[in-house]
Amino acid sequence: MPEGPEIRRAADRLAEAIVGEPLVEAFLQPPALAPRAKALVGAEVVSVTPRGKALLTRFSNGLTLYTHNQLYGVWRVAAPGARPATTRSLRVALETARHAVLLYSASDIALLDDDGLRRHPFLSRIGPDVLDPALGADEVVRRLEGTRFRGRGLPALLLDQAFLAGMGNYLRSEVLFQARIAPTWKPKDLADAGRRRLAEALLDVPRRSYRARGIAATAGMRSDYITETPDAFEMQVFARAGEPCPAGCGGSIQRVMLAHRRLYWCPRCQR
Repeated sequence: MPEGPEIRRAADRLAEAIVGEPLVEAFLQPPALAPRAKALVGAEVVSVTPRGKALLTRFSNGLTLYTHNQLYGVWRVAAPGARPATTRSLRVALETARHAVLLYSASDIALLDDDGLRRHPFLSRIGPDVLDPALGADEVVRRLEGTRFRGRGLPALLLDQAFLAGMGNYLRSEVLFQARIAPTWKPKDLADAGRRRLAEALLDVPRRSYRARGIAATAGMRSDYITETPDAFEMQVFARAGEPCPAGCGGSIQRVMLAHRRLYWCPRCQR
């Protein structure tokens, strides 16, 4: 599943393509939404913004298109009327005079008014977006210390969108490694300095990944997230089982299954 940095980069591409222009065509594949597509034609695209792993496309008529890529969804930008050759199922098409943005394979799609946005079951439960520039380390520390999250094991907590939206599996491994914290801890059992290191890593790692143009070649990573550019985000531990620890401690990276997902860490560095 794409994580916060990949979703935010997708939002940037879509916004550059269609924000500020009226739609000339709209297609919504889900049968319950298909008749409502005509309500979008003529409306200007006001913004395309991420909320964790979801995207919100706002229109000048007060409606917002909610989409969540889940495991297989992918957005493409094309020329108006163009449909790239693919075996994927087209779920959404939004066209202006200059561009078309196309969503394939996603199944979590809704067209909402403002009240629907407030009541949406996913949006109403997620925590602060880890990539929101207004979110600081002090607030993350407060969340780690709060009764709702302090007793949770870190492997599950760092995947819980109610804690911090936009976190995901590769980010989880990289955050814990940067903070030099073992995945066996709970926030309540960390010293103050450990919680502060974790909070700072929870902000720094996703933001560095977002600023990069993509991820450096990594085993098992989707090809559309990979870039060969010099400023690619380089994994330190994720998908590097058996390799020497990049911190030079003499240990090696181990793979474990925690919270039903693979996690990579250095038992010598992370304590």
